[in-house]
Amino acid sequence: MNPTLARYAAHDAASRGRRHDEKPPAYRGEFQRDRDRVIHSAAFRRLVYKTQVFVNHEGDLYRTRLTHSLEVAQIARSVARALRLNEDLVEAISLAHDLGHTAFGHAGQDALNACMRDYGGFEHNLQSLRVVDELEERYASFNGLNLSFETREGILKHCSAQNASQLGDIGKRFIDRKQPGLEAQLANLADEIAYNNHDVDDGIRAGLIELGQLETIPFFADRAADVRSRFPDCREPRLAREIIRSMIDKLVTDVIETSQALVDRAGPASIEAVREQDGPLIALSTELHEVQTALKQFLRRELYTHPHVEKMTERAHATIADLFAAFRDDFGLMPEDHANRARAALDESGPSAAMRAIADYIAGMTDRFALQQHARITGSDSAAAPLLD
Repeated sequence: MNPTLARYAAHDAASRGRRHDEKPPAYRGEFQRDRDRVIHSAAFRRLVYKTQVFVNHEGDLYRTRLTHSLEVAQIARSVARALRLNEDLVEAISLAHDLGHTAFGHAGQDALNACMRDYGGFEHNLQSLRVVDELEERYASFNGLNLSFETREGILKHCSAQNASQLGDIGKRFIDRKQPGLEAQLANLADEIAYNNHDVDDGIRAGLIELGQLETIPFFADRAADVRSRFPDCREPRLAREIIRSMIDKLVTDVIETSQALVDRAGPASIEAVREQDGPLIALSTELHEVQTALKQFLRRELYTHPHVEKMTERAHATIADLFAAFRDDFGLMPEDHANRARAALDESGPSAAMRAIADYIAGMTDRFALQQHARITGSDSAAAPLLD
């Protein structure tokens, strides 16, 4: 066991292992190996051209799924170090959590879920697990990345009982109503902190939301007043960035202090004892949880449904729906390996399996590639036309 880690942290030597047996790494820990495999995967590289809120070609400074994942990892590692949790594991989970996300952000996921409604649906957490378990093709001995149980546990943040029953050991906790390890809990909360605050930053940068609107949220107004008192000469755009930095600092500090108090009160002696708890031990205080909820509601009301963003949402739905319909009607419109996979799935397991193979192909597309394929199939100029104007 690593003496620098808390007893209730995830320890490499006590990992539940991998789906396929491998020799232990010589000069790395098990979770370092997981992180490295994620970084070298094709799915990770594609995240640089997948939308967070703003489409990649709208500007070089907006977040993408890749930069979002890096920011989640940074927040999670900072908290993990303070709580003596396994930094390598929280980093691996953070970098892998969006590997299964579609092009065009949540609009793309919603569109693909609608297409798959009669075939089991589509959910990006499940797809991320599918990517690391089956779809990546890098190793001679197995499909997927063969990640450790603990990393896979963290990737699968939520899951229905029906889906969980088909996932074996990784789905069992949803059936038994158990908690994941603290590193998985932390990566999940770091994801929420990152996307809320960084979406605010991108929304301000795009001119779709303004400081005055945000100052209707008491927490934001309090942070803004604090920044203005310390930096009276600070002006936009630096002012907004300093306020957002202050918010993240406040939230991260609260996570550390609240979580440490919860852990001290529960006194788990191991990661297995963490899993037996009635609720999560990594959390925000009630006050700051309400702040996060208020910020999320503001973003949903003022940014995610802004007419500028809605144009992208409509275009994304149409693009994904058209691609799915075309591939469903003619597998040969996909590259040969994907077409063969769909044909084999149809012969062996029926239409739902074939449609899942199509969803795998579409989910792996970047924004740009989806538009190019849509233009190729429909004969439109969708690849050249901007998603937003």
